Amino acid sequence: MSNSGKCPVMHGSMTTLGTSNLDWWPKALNLDILHQHDTKTNPMGPRFVYREDVKNLDFDALKKDLHHLMTDSQDWWPADWGHYGGLMIRMAWHAAGSYRLADGRGGAGTGNQRFAPLNSWPDNANLDKARRLLWPLKKKYGNKISWADLIILAGTVAYENMGLKTFGFAFGRPDIWHPEKDTYWGAEKEWLAPSDGRYETMDNPATMENPLAAVQMGLIYVNPEGVNGQPDPLKTAAQVRETFARMAMNDEETVALTAGGHTVGKCHGNGDASLLGEAPESADIVEQGLGWMNHTTRGVGKDTVTSGLEGAWTTHPTRWDNGYFHLLFTYDWELKKSPAGAWQWEPINIKEEDKPVDVEDPSIRHNPIMTDADMAMIKDPAYRKISERFRDDPAYFSETFARAWFKLTHRDMGPKTRYIGPDAPKEDLIWQDPVPAGNRDYNVASLKEKIAASGLSVADMVATAWDSARTFRHSDMRGGADGARIRLAPQKDWEGNEPERLQRVLSVLEPLAADAGASVADTIILAGNVGVETAAKAAGFDLTVPFTPGRGDATDEMTDAESFGPLEPIHDGYRNWLKKDYVVSPEELLLDRTQLMGLTAPEMTVLVGGMRVLGTNHGGTQHGVFTEQEGVLTNDFFVALTDMAYTWKPAGKNLYEICERATGHARWTATRIDLIFGSNSILRAYAEVYAQDDNREKFVHDFIKAWTKVMNADRFS
Repeated sequence: MSNSGKCPVMHGSMTTLGTSNLDWWPKALNLDILHQHDTKTNPMGPRFVYREDVKNLDFDALKKDLHHLMTDSQDWWPADWGHYGGLMIRMAWHAAGSYRLADGRGGAGTGNQRFAPLNSWPDNANLDKARRLLWPLKKKYGNKISWADLIILAGTVAYENMGLKTFGFAFGRPDIWHPEKDTYWGAEKEWLAPSDGRYETMDNPATMENPLAAVQMGLIYVNPEGVNGQPDPLKTAAQVRETFARMAMNDEETVALTAGGHTVGKCHGNGDASLLGEAPESADIVEQGLGWMNHTTRGVGKDTVTSGLEGAWTTHPTRWDNGYFHLLFTYDWELKKSPAGAWQWEPINIKEEDKPVDVEDPSIRHNPIMTDADMAMIKDPAYRKISERFRDDPAYFSETFARAWFKLTHRDMGPKTRYIGPDAPKEDLIWQDPVPAGNRDYNVASLKEKIAASGLSVADMVATAWDSARTFRHSDMRGGADGARIRLAPQKDWEGNEPERLQRVLSVLEPLAADAGASVADTIILAGNVGVETAAKAAGFDLTVPFTPGRGDATDEMTDAESFGPLEPIHDGYRNWLKKDYVVSPEELLLDRTQLMGLTAPEMTVLVGGMRVLGTNHGGTQHGVFTEQEGVLTNDFFVALTDMAYTWKPAGKNLYEICERATGHARWTATRIDLIFGSNSILRAYAEVYAQDDNREKFVHDFIKAWTKVMNADRFS
């Protein structure tokens, strides 16, 4: 039989066809969250460090080119009123606006708007055109400017070009090179599905499922037509308030951002949305990465369809002014339908001179429009009071917006020490979690000796250092040990930090820090290192844990206590603790925490095994402490876990007994977190490595390396 007609390629290896492991075993623990952004996906190679390369960028030349781009209208995608400002601002806004405080994910810090699902969200329609308009500048400046930086800079320059005095801009956002799979955007299976499923009750927006912030799948914030597309400004106001709060924005910042975002640009709905093609990720190959193309009618300029609403918010949509509040307060507004059939608010009996002109024909004027969220700015009593203040004081509005825009676009960059470039503001802002510089010039060896002689146990020292450092999130560079905020509200009272034990340990370490001239932050980490070194020496390995002094101690005045609430640990698999039972399994919670901390699966494995034998379990429980030498850094956890002399059986909710096979005697207890390292095939492979007789030393070295990574995660210098 001839094989000439057969395809020579295994289709499943090149498409989404075929059956994956998760299709066969849907309940299997998926470790993909820890395998993202592998170096093999990065075309730049391991020697390229963007944060160093960007320092060589000609910052002024790039900004000059961006200013020119704003009014360099292209025929293939013409600019409204000859100015791309509104489009570039929306692109930057929607990149930054996906940030949520609960887990620090989303945001503009990685350039992930280039990839699915964000590149194909309904709310991001036609932002592919904005990025394509920027391509000539990305091509010109190359490796010295990331897409992540360029997207946000384009929006900031757009505001400057239209007359706003911005608060500043910082470079330093490196790009990722494939979609982020770690961000949970919701459980819906269709775009813009009704939002009811995201709330325990729709009447209380605070009951929205965490960590979500947007009200519907595929939206950045709220539905511009109203709750589930039904106009009601007061109900929309409640959703706006909760959504912006989940980005750590207060009422004043919310009004400023809403008004400032709608002072320029327009909505697009002058056509039939059903004529639009597929979103970029599913569009035909000939579209070359563009989506929502209209090949039936003109589909550009005044005929563009994006949100479905149609019209500008202000009389002069390419000028930074106070026109938004002028129109909002001057006229009464009524509900109407756009040409595309979307609900929008339009003014009654508006003066002709207050109407914005057509985007292509200045001899034609159209009604301005407002979304349901805009009407919320005057219907909600608290928002109205702020709006009146902004209306009456345009300079105050401009300054407030400029600061809020900077916060929106820099929130996930972390502390000010990570800012690069000549326009980075010098002012310390409380949402940056400022930490004063610490003393580097003290006798570290002497302080270590005093800590070792303090009477603190290995478990006390290690657990306290861990609790101080584990709050760090790579998602938005917040948390961590620098600043020693574990001794301040709210962290000192978090259940996960065992407040009574914490205060007992701090009462020993703080006087030692003062006597040595060291910060408490340094002393906490140094104590943890002393604990690890003591445990390693007891195991027969005389090693030194790397330590670099210089952490500072934050104060209450430097701490936005409310915004630290979402960083509170409600579970910690490393210390074998759950605050309560959750719908999500303990092992999935462990993976989420591990990914936020920036750890790999092998690092997670060695840390869990080491933390168990060091006796650091929350509350001193013995679950998973598979050793007779607690406090000694041995590989006993892995030896016992892989030993077929034992059997394993349930002993309660999330509790198991490890029994001697020969006698049936219960030797140890364990949780799901412990047993997953023996049951999951990938994690078992790692566990077997550390259980080997010839890898006892490797285990200790690998534990110290992973430990040091966690302790130094927030040391950006």
